[in-house]
Amino acid sequence: MSELPEVFEPAECARYLRELGAATSPILPIGEAALALASFERPRVGLGRYRQHLAALGRDVGRHAGAAGDLTARAQALNEIILLKHGYSGDELTYDDLQNGNLMRVVDRRKGLPVALGILYLHAARAQGWESVGLAFPGHFLIRLGDGPERLILDPFHGGQICEAAMLRELLKATAGQEVELTPEHYAPVSDRDVLLRLQNNVKSRLLQAGRQEHALRIIDTMLMLAPDLAELWYESGMLHARLGNMVASVGALEEFVRRAPDGIARHQAAAVLQQLKSKLN
Repeated sequence: MSELPEVFEPAECARYLRELGAATSPILPIGEAALALASFERPRVGLGRYRQHLAALGRDVGRHAGAAGDLTARAQALNEIILLKHGYSGDELTYDDLQNGNLMRVVDRRKGLPVALGILYLHAARAQGWESVGLAFPGHFLIRLGDGPERLILDPFHGGQICEAAMLRELLKATAGQEVELTPEHYAPVSDRDVLLRLQNNVKSRLLQAGRQEHALRIIDTMLMLAPDLAELWYESGMLHARLGNMVASVGALEEFVRRAPDGIARHQAAAVLQQLKSKLN
C-alpha cells in the first residue's frame, strides 16, 4: 500500500483512499486515513504536524504507567493522555460544526464529534498493540478495548467513561427512543472502513441539512473511494447529481447502483429513473 503524501495532492490522496477501499482487512491505518479524508477539505495545509501529533499520542500513552496494566488501567492511560494532557473533549456546545468531523481541525481545536475522538483513541490504543475496535452503537460512537476474553467499552466523547450495561441502555434510549431495548447487535464491532464512513456521513448529513448539495457530493465521492461496492452511496450520488442537473454523472452513478444492488424494489425503481434520465439525454 502506498503512503499518504506529505503535501496534499488530490490524485495521490484519492489513490491512497482507493487502495484502502480495496483492502480486505477490517483494520486500517485509521488515523492516517482520517487525515487523508480531512485533507480534501484543507488542500493547502501540510500533513506533517498532524502525523507528528498522532505519533505523540501513541508515544505518550505507551509511556503512561497504566499502559502495562489491565483494561481499566489502559482506559485510564488513554483518557489521561488524550483528554487531560492533550486537552481533547467532546464538542457539546457547537456539536454540528463541520469542523468537528474533520480530523485536522479536531486536532487544531482539541474537540470534535464522538467518532472523531474515537478515531484518536483507536489510533493511540493500536500504537500499543492493544485490541481496539469501533462499535455499531446507534446515534453515538463508542469503542471497545479487549484483552483475551475481557472487554471494556469506552465513550471518548463523554470524558472517556467506562460504559456498563445500564449506562449503555440509558444512552441507547436517549439516542434511539425509549421503546428500543439493548441487544448484542448494538455493541457489535465494526470495521475501520465503517468507522471512517460514519465520520464522513456525519459531515455529509450536516451539509445536506444546510442545503449544500455540491459540497455533500464531494464528501460522497470520498466515501466511494473507501467503499466502491456500497450500492446505496451510488444511489445517493446519482440522485444528488440529478437534482443539480448533472445528468450524465447521474446516469453513471445510477448505473453503478443498479449493477451492485440486490434485486428488489429499490433496484427496480432506480432502473426506471435511469431509463427516464437516459431518454432525456438522447
